[in-house]
Amino acid sequence: EAENSPAEAVEKKNENVTPSASGEAAAKYPDMKLAQAIHRSTLMAAGKLDPDEDVSSNVLKEVTEMGNPSLYQHLTPLLQWTQLSTDEIQAMETKNAETLKELEQKVEDAKENAGDMEVLDARFEIGKFAAKSLTKDEALDAYQKVLDLPKLSTGKQMDALMEQSRIASFYGDMVKNAEYVKKISKLAEASGDWDRRNRLKVYNALCKLLSRDVKHAASLLIDCIATFSCTEMCSYTDFILYTMLSNILYLPRTEMKKKLIDGPEILSVKDDITEVFGLVNALYECDYKGYLHAMVEMEKVLLSDRFLQPHCGYIMRELHVLGYKQFLDSYKSVTLESMARSFGVGVEFLDGQLSRFIAAGRLSAKIDKFGGVVETNRPDLKNAQYRDMIQQGDLLLNRIQKLARVVDV
Repeated sequence: EAENSPAEAVEKKNENVTPSASGEAAAKYPDMKLAQAIHRSTLMAAGKLDPDEDVSSNVLKEVTEMGNPSLYQHLTPLLQWTQLSTDEIQAMETKNAETLKELEQKVEDAKENAGDMEVLDARFEIGKFAAKSLTKDEALDAYQKVLDLPKLSTGKQMDALMEQSRIASFYGDMVKNAEYVKKISKLAEASGDWDRRNRLKVYNALCKLLSRDVKHAASLLIDCIATFSCTEMCSYTDFILYTMLSNILYLPRTEMKKKLIDGPEILSVKDDITEVFGLVNALYECDYKGYLHAMVEMEKVLLSDRFLQPHCGYIMRELHVLGYKQFLDSYKSVTLESMARSFGVGVEFLDGQLSRFIAAGRLSAKIDKFGGVVETNRPDLKNAQYRDMIQQGDLLLNRIQKLARVVDV
């Protein structure tokens, strides 16, 4: 299935994407495409996405071929599979135990008859097997044994930690994933390996997306747009989707045109991300009716993605605020009827949304309900800059006074 997926086809055609040597060397499992398929299948089973028999049957086929009894048993009630018999489960477990024993014997043989590199390779083999066929904890422990080896280079430490990060991400363990990314970041500071540092930005960005630090994720993602090689974490198409969706919320209008709409890397896959490309383009062209229609289509995309689905409501709200703010910035006052017509919605619906955002301090405006008018109330820029300068000056003086007291002591 993976070979025939649209994302794979795009990656093969795209000349801007050349996976690095160490990126290609990353273990096949955990498979992030499978993680996305499991996510979609779970939502389908819960009735939150339209059913797709191909996705569900391919998940069942791949999980069975992996020979991972733990994952199979976890997914069976969620995806409403027919439970394997106790004998079949035990047969899987027995086979995995025998394979693990053989791999451990290779480690012992390497220790006695070969060198450190052979021991390292044998340990990595166990890690790859554990990530495919054993439990999450067993897989993490297998890579921890790699990290416990003596004289391990910084690069190999980063590789093992990246594998642990992928395992934690696959199983949705945000806390452990963040811990591993933090450890990799510390090693990267002392390492001159550009490739691993570049791939780390994607690991970090996806971690930030999951924790809803969208602004930080946006800056990391757009930095990698011309040098993306982290195909073990997500497809290039998904990467561009995350980049466009996060950056539309923060990029200035002029940069949006240059970096998102006209970016050659983005144009190369725009036919595969029509929803988000249409969203960004409609906002830039001030086509507000088209913008809201594109948002309706985007909601389905958000729900079907494991990194975006937990924040679907938040992202949709921020996109609404963004559209309303850009529209109101062009007016000192505008009638509710005219604004509703521009967005293609009813006056009552618009009034309710604007009221909520104004009350929350998200829009600088007020509504004259009697006159049916929205009046913008933009703060004076010079006064705001003056207040900021005074505030920063006070903070600086306080720090100087504290430092002076320390010096006096």
